[in-house]
Amino acid sequence: MQPLPHRQEQVLQATVRHYVDTTEPVGSKTLVQRFGLKASPATIRSAMGALELRGLLTQPHTSAGRVPSPLGYRHYVNCLLPAPGAAAGQLQRELMSLSLQWAALDDLLLHLARRLADLTGLLSLITRPERQSPALQALRLVPSGDRLLVFLVEGGASATSLNLRLPLGSADELPALERWLSAQLAEGTINWQSLPPQLQSCGYQLRQGLISHQQAGASQPSSAVTLGLGGLLRQPEFERSESLRPLLELVECEPQRVLQPEQVRALGGVWIGAEHPDQALHQCAVVQASYGTAGGGAGQVALIGPMRMAYSTARSAVQAVATTLERLLS
Repeated sequence: MQPLPHRQEQVLQATVRHYVDTTEPVGSKTLVQRFGLKASPATIRSAMGALELRGLLTQPHTSAGRVPSPLGYRHYVNCLLPAPGAAAGQLQRELMSLSLQWAALDDLLLHLARRLADLTGLLSLITRPERQSPALQALRLVPSGDRLLVFLVEGGASATSLNLRLPLGSADELPALERWLSAQLAEGTINWQSLPPQLQSCGYQLRQGLISHQQAGASQPSSAVTLGLGGLLRQPEFERSESLRPLLELVECEPQRVLQPEQVRALGGVWIGAEHPDQALHQCAVVQASYGTAGGGAGQVALIGPMRMAYSTARSAVQAVATTLERLLS
């Protein structure tokens, strides 16, 4: 983000605060009166025009005031975010005293998701901790009659096996195929395009088996606890049900597509509008944080709502819940 002159920073911060509170476009006179800006309405109007030229504010209608653009929200989150309010501090103190008195993990997740939704009026989503799929480190090929036993070493102590059909007359290929695979894994991954022609028969069968094995591991979507739909329905941005349907279908069916921790980390844990790769979230903002467990599992905590949200409170609350889960599950 390019730094802004102090006056423009004041105006952008005040415009975001006003729009989050009221959902109404704002003019220069209102900003001066409400926030006590030490400048005339004409000076503030000039700063608003400069911010509009930078793409940080936009004017919904010719005669209307200005509202923040997605780029304006991004600059606000990156550079102008105030300290979280008293409600976020109260949540942090409450969670500090939380202990594992719950009958099951789901009880804990449900309680935390409800607190997030109640505090913010947004849709809360917490995924259950899951172990990451381990990378294939080594394999062994053992013929057994007309079957091929494939022993897979994944991660430090994880081992699985496959039982595949052995193509007729291909048993003699196995030692060479195993050596080729070991050399490929030593380089980090298997490049099946470079499989020697003389190993194609058995190699093709093994490749299909490994693909099926990987798909079986990835076909179990991460389950999630979701609460706060009522609060989301009360947001003006989602008054029409058709505007909310793609988001709800995504959250219900494929929560892992909402929460992509590797990608959002570079954005400070906040997706804004079209920054999110899924079109269903292009009119939304997602604030999220990761948590880990002692068993090596990982989960996500998130709030989903309109771009017009109280980012400071949302980010503080999400981080507090993620920190609490990590403390209790480690």
